[in-house]
Amino acid sequence: MTVLSGKHFLRLCTSGVVTSHAMALSLTRLYLHTPAVTRGYVTACVLTTAAVQLGLVTPLQLAFNPQLVVRRWQIWRLITNFLFFGSLGFGFLINIIFLFRYCRLLEEGCFRRRTADFVFLFLFGGVLMTVLGVFVDQVFLGQSFPSMLVYVWSRRNPVQQIHFLGFMSFHARFLPWGLVGFSLLLGNSIVVDILGIVVGHTYFYLEDVLPNQPGGRKLLRTPQILRCVLDHQEGEPATLR
Repeated sequence: MTVLSGKHFLRLCTSGVVTSHAMALSLTRLYLHTPAVTRGYVTACVLTTAAVQLGLVTPLQLAFNPQLVVRRWQIWRLITNFLFFGSLGFGFLINIIFLFRYCRLLEEGCFRRRTADFVFLFLFGGVLMTVLGVFVDQVFLGQSFPSMLVYVWSRRNPVQQIHFLGFMSFHARFLPWGLVGFSLLLGNSIVVDILGIVVGHTYFYLEDVLPNQPGGRKLLRTPQILRCVLDHQEGEPATLR
């Protein structure tokens, strides 16, 4: 049996503390440098899911219920159903990772300096998912958001090479369907994934395809009030605080 000296033990402990401290600083720096919309939405999802796990609220209080929204004016359900990602576990972690990554890629990429347009994508997606959610009987639509964002990003970066799960490589345009297959492997329902893809394709078609067709026109227009609130006149994005 090897016996550690006090000096050696102290060195190991110090090394572990330094490593943990460096990791904490790195994560903090990553969080603080994340664009405002991505940071705000991911934070709200994590806090809401944590609140359910701690017993502060129940899923039934957050779920989308059209009757309670209309008859009892429980308007918050239109928002909270997008913030709950199920119980903490592997599925939750995967959803948050994909949400964070592709939401950030969009906000820092094609929506750079276009905060109002990015928020409008969220609003358009949320409204359309809510309408479709009534017909597919889904009470939590938050897991459709990563699929929608991944789809929009993949259509705007179709030939970028993706390394999926560390052992598969393919073009980005196939990524949304890779996520559907991954859900099947985990035994999860693919309804929310398909719903996100349908909404993402609708946005992509109306925003990127239709206006460039002969005789086509732009049907999606970001409300001016969003531009006034979120964007500076010079075109710089306003910081959400």
